[in-house]
Amino acid sequence: MGGGYRVRPGYRLPPLMLSDDEAVVVVLGLIAARRQGLATESGHVEGALAKLHRVLPDLLRRRVEALEATLGFTSSGRAGAPVAGDTVLLLADAIRRGRLVRSAYRAFSGERTRRRLSPYGLVVHAGRWYLAAHDALRDELRTFRVDRMQSLAILDEPAQPAPASFDAVEHVTRSLARVPWGWQVEVTLALPPEHAAYRIPITLAELHEVGEGTLLRMRVDSLDWMAGILAGAGCDFEIHAPDELRASVAALAERLAASASAMPGPAERG
Repeated sequence: MGGGYRVRPGYRLPPLMLSDDEAVVVVLGLIAARRQGLATESGHVEGALAKLHRVLPDLLRRRVEALEATLGFTSSGRAGAPVAGDTVLLLADAIRRGRLVRSAYRAFSGERTRRRLSPYGLVVHAGRWYLAAHDALRDELRTFRVDRMQSLAILDEPAQPAPASFDAVEHVTRSLARVPWGWQVEVTLALPPEHAAYRIPITLAELHEVGEGTLLRMRVDSLDWMAGILAGAGCDFEIHAPDELRASVAALAERLAASASAMPGPAERG
């Protein structure tokens, strides 16, 4: 009644016709999905790769397998926060249609709540998926870990419109930079903000233009680690807070100076 077709017995469909470039794009997409938190326990990424191998011509399959075996990445893979494909598809559908979403949510503290969210955007950072949304429970813009969302459902109600010029990536990165830690750091860098942003990830810090420099605000657990970040900025800086950071910077400077003095000079190496 709805139409259709049947393949005659004994007739075999031709192999999937992908060019070399198209096969590379598909494989890279699947590997990226695995590295970005979609490698669930069900093995969906591996299953898709296995199906792709079965339908590719022999020569192209061998080359694709070689690519998978030899491809390396400069950044390490992330683990521990996989999300289900149907979860991100549902959220994407709700965002596109402008619909409210109902969800159970488990916070970092372990508290479990029911949320009604107006979803605005999905953002992947460091192997974790985040949702930028207006939270009716808190009546404010919030950032949610998608892997902590359960019992998702799209409601037949319009979502609250996003603020004008809302950028989900900017919202999520700022939210991550404001996560509370043991120390709140304030330092002025002798760099304009656009240069500071290349050296200090915006997911770690808030950067504000002050005169010809940049005011950096960060929350960290280790002041020794923060001293290393400042040393890597490659510029002069002024510490405003906390005072204890000065001791960490001084200690790092002493260690670097001691290491430099212990290195053999050109004559000694010769």
